[in-house]
Amino acid sequence: MKLGHPYFAPLRLLASAVSMLAVLLAGCATPSTLRGTGDLGVVIERASGTVQVVTQQPPRLLARVEGLGDLSHASVVFSRDARYAFVFGRDGGLSKVDLLTGRLAGRVLQAGNSIGGAISSDGRIVVAQNYEPGGVRLFDAETLAPLADISTRDPVSGLASKVVGLADLPGNRFAFSLFEAGEIWVADATDPRHPVVTRYAGVGRNPYDGLASSDGRYYLAGLYGEDGLALLDTWHPETGVRRILDGYGHGEEKLPVYKMPHLRGWAMAGEYAFLPAIGRHEVLVADSRTWQERTRVPVYGQPVFAMAEPSGRRVWVNFAFPHNDTVQVIDVPTMQVVRTLKPGRGILHMEFTGRGDAVWLSSRDDDRLVVVDTRTLEMSTVLPARNPSGIFFTWRAARMGM
Repeated sequence: MKLGHPYFAPLRLLASAVSMLAVLLAGCATPSTLRGTGDLGVVIERASGTVQVVTQQPPRLLARVEGLGDLSHASVVFSRDARYAFVFGRDGGLSKVDLLTGRLAGRVLQAGNSIGGAISSDGRIVVAQNYEPGGVRLFDAETLAPLADISTRDPVSGLASKVVGLADLPGNRFAFSLFEAGEIWVADATDPRHPVVTRYAGVGRNPYDGLASSDGRYYLAGLYGEDGLALLDTWHPETGVRRILDGYGHGEEKLPVYKMPHLRGWAMAGEYAFLPAIGRHEVLVADSRTWQERTRVPVYGQPVFAMAEPSGRRVWVNFAFPHNDTVQVIDVPTMQVVRTLKPGRGILHMEFTGRGDAVWLSSRDDDRLVVVDTRTLEMSTVLPARNPSGIFFTWRAARMGM
């Protein structure tokens, strides 16, 4: 009998009903099966080699992803669609985490000792910076297949410089600093298999970290071997690298450095740049138009991160040991500390929500995440975490230099 025979009429009606039911169920999908990524983030759990996938509002744990290796010093960048987090581990591991499934989507062990990475402006290239064996490596963001290596090995001495301060720039370019060589390099990865490198030598002794401004114009490198910072204006690369805040601290007694501050945690607030000072109980404030020092804000200890609220009205500062149980809030108009908080022991990192209604703090020694309401400056939520360190939210996917 053919399907058109009246005998099959009930079966055709049943099939039609099943199809309609499937359409209705799809239209009624719950948030547990259909979710955007704009309000998600990841938290590094450094001791266990795991990351938490979290939602910002309401603050809660969605998944824990295991098998990411040594995360004692880890950083994260996001794919353009904010679905994937690329985690760079201390052991040279590059891991790709799917935020929607809460699973490890890929992992390569690309070096012996790594300390961070970046993603290209078009989202196709993931780049890792390495301590050992030095240099920079480029990978396909989809497959994690290797694309190119940029060696920092000196042809005369045979030694390779550690790479620090890797930052993405517009036009699929990357800037980074060479610790031993005292240089800044800019790599154009328009052709990711054959990147073109421009070198800037003699920028200062031992650049230890670097960052790009949010518009991608400026690249700054902090100097550990001497005072001051090195600045490259990428709009006018022909002018080379110049020194800013040169001589800061000369003639003053040096303090022991308990932890190197992170320039990646600097703050841009209005026309001011707030930068942590090495080995000093101060935050430097520079005019971001002239890069001249404007003032110094005395703070509780040696600053590690100085981070601005998205509004730019206030800057939050955390500190190195033995003051790492403290966070201070600087009011930008008055350049004064207006609040001192004690949110927990071992505050390693801070991350604002996209519009700044809250700030998340990682309390390593208390095994918890602390969420603070930025309007009231009061603690609103506490979440458990295993030795948490870095906190990274997906709003970073649309920002340069992150």
